[in-house]
Amino acid sequence: MTQPPGQPYQPSYGPSYGPGPGYGAPSPYGSPYGFQPPPPPVSAGWQPERLEQVTGTEFGLVHLQVAPITSGPAIGSLAAGIAAIVVSFAALCFGVSGAEAGWGGWVAGAFALLSVLACGGAVGAAVIARRQIAGTGEPWRVRFTGRGLTTGGIICGLIGAFLAVLSLALGLTLQLS
Repeated sequence: MTQPPGQPYQPSYGPSYGPGPGYGAPSPYGSPYGFQPPPPPVSAGWQPERLEQVTGTEFGLVHLQVAPITSGPAIGSLAAGIAAIVVSFAALCFGVSGAEAGWGGWVAGAFALLSVLACGGAVGAAVIARRQIAGTGEPWRVRFTGRGLTTGGIICGLIGAFLAVLSLALGLTLQLS
């Protein structure tokens, strides 16, 4: 049995292997099936920035615009700075409540040391994040953001260390008097 010439049979399911919507014209140098994959969806966060033709061919190179990313060390810096403040309040609470029992100064000292270490971690992570953010000026590289987070991390860390030392001094003063 012979069929008249016309459109080849296309199943109603599965991928379409011919030129059609979303597929470019068949290329003599491309796939043996004669189709090109569709471009990535716009909702994936990839926006085409520019298109350059490859010299001597019919192909092109698409440069995609990459969305900026918040720096991980910047987020860690802010988290460590907030932790320094929380731990300094623990130093205050234990230093004042244990002053009469005689153990308040020791516990306040341990928490003050932990708060100062968290402050050091916040400042160190902020320095790393600022270097990472400053080194992303080229358009083809991933751009990092988060300079405000690093500033907040440094400020919170320093405030936490100051409050911890102040809480230790208050706890020792109450214990010794």
